[in-house]
Amino acid sequence: MAKGLMVTGLVLLALGATLHYAPGLLGWFGKLPGDIRIESERSRTFIPVTSMIILSLVVTVLVNLFRR
Repeated sequence: MAKGLMVTGLVLLALGATLHYAPGLLGWFGKLPGDIRIESERSRTFIPVTSMIILSLVVTVLVNLFRR
């Protein structure tokens, strides 16, 4: 459990540093074809389908690499 928490902390630290020092690096997230954006006069709805699929694939590959 401790190893998993340390890895999660390091990943969050790396993500935070990336967002702070290079905010344009993750500018593609949410702007891919397949991400649903519905805007009306009173509301906005955003469903990042494609972005979440890519994120899920990346996390799955990383978890499988660290488990072995």
